Amino acid sequence: MPSEDQGSVRSREVKSLYDVVIVGAGLAGLTLARQILLYTDKTVLLLDKRIDPPHDAPQKYGESLVQLGGYYLSKVLDLEEYLLINHYLKYNLRFYWPTAALENRGFEDYSQLYARNVSNVPTYQLDRNQLEEYLLRTNQENARCQFLGGVKDLSVDLSETGGPHHIRFEGGEVKCSWVVDASGRGQVLKRQMELTEENAIRHGAIFFWVDGLVNIEKITGRSHQEVLYDRNRKHTGHFPLFLATNHFCAEGQWFWVIPLHGKTSLGLVYDRKVVDESEVSNPKKTIDYVCRNWPMFARDLPQRKILDEGRLIDFSHGCRQTISPQGWAMVGESGRFLDPLYSPGSDLIAVYNTLIVDAIQISDRKILERKCELAEIIERVVYQAFIPSYAVSYDCLGDQEAFTLKYVFELSTYWGIMLPPLLNNLFTNHEFMPAYLYRIRDSVKPVNDTVQHFLSAFFQWKKKRGTPAGGPNFIELFNAAPLSAAEKSAYEVGLNVAEALDLINRQIANLDELARYILTHVYASVLGKPELLTNASFIRSLDLHHDVFDVQAMEAAYQAHAGSTEVYPWKLDPHYLEQFIQMKAAAQVNQ
Repeated sequence: MPSEDQGSVRSREVKSLYDVVIVGAGLAGLTLARQILLYTDKTVLLLDKRIDPPHDAPQKYGESLVQLGGYYLSKVLDLEEYLLINHYLKYNLRFYWPTAALENRGFEDYSQLYARNVSNVPTYQLDRNQLEEYLLRTNQENARCQFLGGVKDLSVDLSETGGPHHIRFEGGEVKCSWVVDASGRGQVLKRQMELTEENAIRHGAIFFWVDGLVNIEKITGRSHQEVLYDRNRKHTGHFPLFLATNHFCAEGQWFWVIPLHGKTSLGLVYDRKVVDESEVSNPKKTIDYVCRNWPMFARDLPQRKILDEGRLIDFSHGCRQTISPQGWAMVGESGRFLDPLYSPGSDLIAVYNTLIVDAIQISDRKILERKCELAEIIERVVYQAFIPSYAVSYDCLGDQEAFTLKYVFELSTYWGIMLPPLLNNLFTNHEFMPAYLYRIRDSVKPVNDTVQHFLSAFFQWKKKRGTPAGGPNFIELFNAAPLSAAEKSAYEVGLNVAEALDLINRQIANLDELARYILTHVYASVLGKPELLTNASFIRSLDLHHDVFDVQAMEAAYQAHAGSTEVYPWKLDPHYLEQFIQMKAAAQVNQ
């Protein structure tokens, strides 16, 4: 319940005019309010349909942060000390697959993909309700911010003449220069302005929270000493694995395990073409489904008490426009929402909020029009950059080899291309951003499209043939040199425009080499020809913008370059995943 101090703050009289009205006091709206209060002199009114949003709301999903959102919350919004004290420090993203030849009733039976070292850009596992309670309270401690809960029958009358907007609701009315829709799936402005836009992602999710900590390392039939002295720790290390966002994977689907203080968040996300939704229509059915697909959980989940639950039948959506010089914007799920696989929700909030805060400070109409035009392009490009990961190659979740290639490429893109603008405060720089966006359009996007389609086709080819027996396999992500090089870009801060563009150019070259390696590995894997991994003539012949998965064409390409003896001068280790090629070769010998 609110304290007396909170109550006195909340009872402050609502004024008739504000610089910014934010509709929705969830994560997107509360972080936007904090950023406005920290970096401008604007006044803010937060409106919400709930009287006391953090307490009235059910348990909130979206707990997992990655680096862009983590940096935004901890550094830009200056919440670092609060986060470290009140929320778990996160141990990266980790992925697991059952081993075909084993029963998979213990954690030790599963193949793993992981980064052993903790990210130096800290991320957190958020108890959203607790964080939002803190943000609402601290925002209201600033005299320039007010909150009004229990708002009913809200309507927005947008001015077309440059005058103030009128926000009407039961029992009151306020005016403002800017209105920002952060109402989540209420989508107040999107519905009013008919801005709904579909995307190609048709996924669903069911999620629930159980009491206590689901510690995946302890879901085993082994003794404590056997777990403690497991020789595989030379691969995985000693950091608590439960602190990761743990993904248990199968074709087109994954099951998350996320720790919170005193409880664990669990959820199944799935391509609706792959999973029969009648099998996962409630938590009990979902637990049964999870225990069949990842049998280790039968040791734990059926005995857990379910604390809260939620479901999204078809959650991904776009929006035709999310910011306007007319003085309105959208942020969070009210505008665009992708997919939780790589936890990008807070990343998009960070980018959108930063662009909104920049826009609301502009009084010159022509400058504002240019700012909003570029901001809309940035917001759309950032959103669209993620779509192929979820719409094209989601099936790769069903195979460790295909998914490792996919994730190393996507994570390298994230570290090397997506993070530098935020870390160098360049998302609002009108000299840097156009050049940056051209590079994404002309260089990053075509290569990404090739890689995504190529890997999906590779997975489907493997699925038809069956996966050779082997494993569990332990794969350290940062043994891939291009990913390690991309991660180092996070330490290049304080860059001017020329230096930042040089960094982006270097990271594009890094991605090109990685893409060339991915195609080379797939060719070598499909043909069972590890010698292709170093064949310079063959490797140079690959077309990163247009190559497609075609086994006959692959065989012809191999024959055309089979006589070459020149070794390709990789900057990476081309044998990074050669174990999978050797497994296929061994399977062919034994057939």
